Amino acid sequence: MPMNTQEKIASRLARHGAKPTTQRLKLAELVLSRPQHVSAEQLLKRARSSGIRVSKATVYNTLNLFVECGLLRELVVDRDRVYYDSTVHEHHHFYNVDTGEMIDIPVESVSFAGVPNAPEGMEREGVDVIIRVRSRA
Repeated sequence: MPMNTQEKIASRLARHGAKPTTQRLKLAELVLSRPQHVSAEQLLKRARSSGIRVSKATVYNTLNLFVECGLLRELVVDRDRVYYDSTVHEHHHFYNVDTGEMIDIPVESVSFAGVPNAPEGMEREGVDVIIRVRSRA
């Protein structure tokens, strides 16, 4: 008998070390249900319009937990704009400064002549490229 969506999400959270509380399950269903880039404010609006009673702090704490557990990637566009990406495998992004939209770029579409070695005692975790674009008009 196949598991329902809530059971699948609860299992996924538990496998990643996130206790599947009621609010986490509801927020996870909104943010992990499909490939997307979402800000905390967008998720809060979506949650409230879906009838989910949740505080701004809970949304931020849940998103940060999901990043820590590897369920989401955090994309820092600038000090005022952070998006959360439900596609966690390595890839890059276009950021449309006019609309705020994030668009995936396959990792093989970006190449480097070289990447510097990490500082002494450190190791490179990954490379995130965000290319800012805007309308020509």
